[in-house]
Amino acid sequence: MAECGPMRLVISSFIGKIPQREMNVRAARESFDFLARVAAVRERLRRPLNFVPYDLTEPIAREMVRSTAIIGDTELTPMAAVAGSLAAATADFLFDRGMTRVIVNNGGDVAVRLASGESVQVGVREDVTCRSWSRVILVDGTRDSWGIATSGLGGRSFTRGIASGASVIADSASVADAAATAIANASFIDDPQVVRRPAGEIDRDTDIPDLLVTVRVGEIKESTRHAGLNRALGFAERLIDRGLVLGAFVAVGKVTGAVGCFNEMLVEHPKE
Repeated sequence: MAECGPMRLVISSFIGKIPQREMNVRAARESFDFLARVAAVRERLRRPLNFVPYDLTEPIAREMVRSTAIIGDTELTPMAAVAGSLAAATADFLFDRGMTRVIVNNGGDVAVRLASGESVQVGVREDVTCRSWSRVILVDGTRDSWGIATSGLGGRSFTRGIASGASVIADSASVADAAATAIANASFIDDPQVVRRPAGEIDRDTDIPDLLVTVRVGEIKESTRHAGLNRALGFAERLIDRGLVLGAFVAVGKVTGAVGCFNEMLVEHPKE
């Protein structure tokens, strides 16, 4: 594990079936440098996209800007892609050095790199506050790069919606991270049981201080849950149609749905 400030990476890499512990340690050290480089331009990345300068030269920062911009949620800042982008950079470091299977998990935002013939199972949660998985998907070496990210009420970052979990599969963890945030945001339904407050009242250091974020969802009707789910899935389908993400799974409490490749990738009997 590599832990520094808000970053907590769980790093695994293999050549064939042989774990590469020394390379994991090297990647952990590199991840600290990646985080420092992003932190150096953090104030720029906390701005709304329209005000982010185009002269950023730091590659991870540029990827954060790109991934957030293409999603189309104008209320996101590039910080919506920070966890996935750091995971992706760390995974690339290992894959570029000959690892055949790489998994980097940054607090639920997962970057996977696979050589042909390799595969890995990834757990998905209906509720981001729950430690157990509700579903498991299989990603394989038909693509060398995968990203799986989850957002929702009670997670590490604020959400503007009512989804308890919104998970996205993409070929980039950076894009998946931004997309999961936007899809979870899209689940918002105006209801007296949905309590929102300005983000700045909860966290003075947030990058979205003036936006209303969800702090509590009470006993809402099942029809309201379905309405929130449909809004989120509709947004996800538009991202799929644009070729930005591959699939998504959304839960609003026990009301769930999936689009794109998600159901095709489900594992019926996952490994323990």
